[in-house]
Amino acid sequence: DALLGYYSFDAGATFVEGTWAAIKSSYDVALTAAALVKGGERTAFALCRPPGHHAGAAFMGGYCFINNAAVVAQWFRDQGARRVSILDVDYHHGNGTQEIFYRRGDIQVLNLHGDPMVEYPFFLGHADERGEGEGEGFNVNYPMPFGTDWDGWSASLEDACGKLTAYAPDVVIVSLGVDTFEKDPISQFKLKSVDYPKIGRRIARLGLPTLFVMEGGYAVEEIGINAVGVLTGFEDR
Repeated sequence: DALLGYYSFDAGATFVEGTWAAIKSSYDVALTAAALVKGGERTAFALCRPPGHHAGAAFMGGYCFINNAAVVAQWFRDQGARRVSILDVDYHHGNGTQEIFYRRGDIQVLNLHGDPMVEYPFFLGHADERGEGEGEGFNVNYPMPFGTDWDGWSASLEDACGKLTAYAPDVVIVSLGVDTFEKDPISQFKLKSVDYPKIGRRIARLGLPTLFVMEGGYAVEEIGINAVGVLTGFEDR
């Protein structure tokens, strides 16, 4: 138990029979989707469970064990991509993704999320966390207050897209969480189902190969509707 606690920053990532098989299947799905994008597909969607963006290089937590988005970002680099951008639109800050790439300039990380002063995972995600060393300036956080609706959230998305365009990556990985939804039981943003296609359309306007990797979403009846909304918006563009 002590060893497990050493590598887990909370109690939200527990091991039971079948856990490792699920973890491996999750990142295998992400790698399969990445291969489709590298092979010429404009986009692909990796329906990963468990999610990954809270998992760091040597820690797990927040239902996350291995960081699927980070795995495929490194895979794209290994396959010859010069630069990769990760755009995390989950309600909760992708602390694991930030930690993994914080000192690297070849993988840009942009996070739109609830203010870590009052929201999980609390310890990372502040606006002044900009990266270190070769990674300085390539980690960008957009913490937002409780009650943020489409107007406020989309302003952050627009700024993030501008920085992403300036970075000029070869591929974009979207950590797609739809727990920004107004009825999500563990989140405090106010996006509506009609907003999710707009997210997809804006990302499509970047004109870059894009891999969507599923992260969070806990409004069970709407999670599929909202995830499909993003993908449909992207495809319609």
